[in-house]
Amino acid sequence: MKANAPKRKVFNDAVDMLTGGEPAAAGKGVQMLPVESIKPFHNHPFHLYEGERLDDMVESVREHGVLVPAIVRTAPGGYEMLAGHNRLNAARLAGLMEIPAIVKAGLPDAEAYVYVIETNMLQRSFNDLSVSERIAVLAERYDKVCGTKKREEILEELQALNGGGGHDVHQQAKSREIIGKELGLTGRHIARYVRCRELIPEFKDMLDDGSLTMVSAVELSYLPEEEQAAVKKVMDQNCIRLKADKAGELRKAAGSLSEEAAQKILGVDRPVKPDAEKPVSVKLPAKLYSRYFSDVAAKDVQGILEEALELYFERKGA
Repeated sequence: MKANAPKRKVFNDAVDMLTGGEPAAAGKGVQMLPVESIKPFHNHPFHLYEGERLDDMVESVREHGVLVPAIVRTAPGGYEMLAGHNRLNAARLAGLMEIPAIVKAGLPDAEAYVYVIETNMLQRSFNDLSVSERIAVLAERYDKVCGTKKREEILEELQALNGGGGHDVHQQAKSREIIGKELGLTGRHIARYVRCRELIPEFKDMLDDGSLTMVSAVELSYLPEEEQAAVKKVMDQNCIRLKADKAGELRKAAGSLSEEAAQKILGVDRPVKPDAEKPVSVKLPAKLYSRYFSDVAAKDVQGILEEALELYFERKGA
């Protein structure tokens, strides 16, 4: 028996369950779709696999093909991916021209988002997720974007497609308090995560890399998006690492916060540079920043970096 036979059986069993035991045919069940006809889900909240995990998936796909079909919905000009972003990426890298997929026609956004969120949770634990991914998961689950009955139907389908693995369906519909306890989160922690869905993507990225604390992020989430963008611009242009007390002051000004007001609150005593002179934003890992700049005033960080870079390139050219 071939090494991938058990996986093939899982695939066939899943297809049988999803198509009522009938052979997959065009327009029903599993179809082979061109990879170029499928685009990512809009505002997809999960990071694609990288490094060794991606390499392993590409190697597997190159050898066995995509065993578990993706789930897509119809979209103008093709299809939108719901479940299978990593499989699609691996297929492209492996040189595949098409992948198996189950097509959902006319699927509402609310139900589509359940597929996007829950298919990831069937494969990974909550602790494996980045902060921004946790925000997306908790916001979807606890806001109940679609009814519990429909959610369970979707989860049962996803479990069938994954060979019956993953979390128990009925656990997904439990109350916030019970799930919070299972995840090791208090109601306050859950509320913070859900609140942070209001952040602009740039601040969510900062949560992921550790350059923004959850406490400060919650305060910023009360600012309208355009005001968040203004704050981010001032922070980038002046190499500011936001502290919780300053974030609190920014929140108090929500609704009437201009760039100039943000500068004043953040202690910037010079006008914002024109966009043409705006420096490129470079992110440092939180561990590196803490190691070298934990006791350095934000306004002095740029000078230190400039001196270090001058010394580096001077020695390199010597």
